[in-house]
Amino acid sequence: MEDNRQRFETIVDLVYEPLQRFARRRAPSDVADDVVADTLLVIWRRLDEVPTDAPLPWTYRVAANCLANLRRGERRRARLIDKVGRWERRRDDGVEEPPDPGLHQALLTLAPSDQEVLRLWAWEDLTPAEIATVLDTSANAVSIRLHRAKRRLGVALGKVPAAAGHIGHDNSEEVT
Repeated sequence: MEDNRQRFETIVDLVYEPLQRFARRRAPSDVADDVVADTLLVIWRRLDEVPTDAPLPWTYRVAANCLANLRRGERRRARLIDKVGRWERRRDDGVEEPPDPGLHQALLTLAPSDQEVLRLWAWEDLTPAEIATVLDTSANAVSIRLHRAKRRLGVALGKVPAAAGHIGHDNSEEVT
C-alpha cells in the first residue's frame, strides 16, 4: 500500500500542474477543478494502468474523458430543466395532466420495473450503461429489459400487436 501511495504521489507531482493548465484551458475554473479532482481519482483507482514512462498523455486522455462526462451531465441537466420548465408552464396554464395522457396511462399498466427502466431511458436520458449503474446490473441486461419494456409499452398503446407466445410482464408465461 505504501508503494502505491508513493507511486501515486510521484505521478501527481509530475502531472498536477500540467493537468490543471490542460483543464483550465478547456473549461471554467470550477469545472476545471472538478476535472482535475476526477482525474486524480481515476489515477488512484487505475494506478497499475498508468504508464511509468509517460504518464502525462495518459492523464490528459483521462482528463478529456472526465471533462466529456461532466459536459454530458450538464447537457442532461439543461434538458431536464427545460423539460421541467415546459411542464411547469403547462401546469401554470391549468393543465394538470401529463403532455400525453394516453402514454401516461399506458406506462402505468406496465410492471414497476418496466416503468423505471423506461423512465431512466426517456426522462433522465440515460444510456443502458448508465441505467445499469443505477439499477446495479449489467448494460446487456438493461438493453434487454429496455427492449422488452418498449415492446410492452407499444402493446399497451395499441401500436404494436401482441405476438403469440410473447413473454408477459412477470416473465413466467410459457412460450407456445
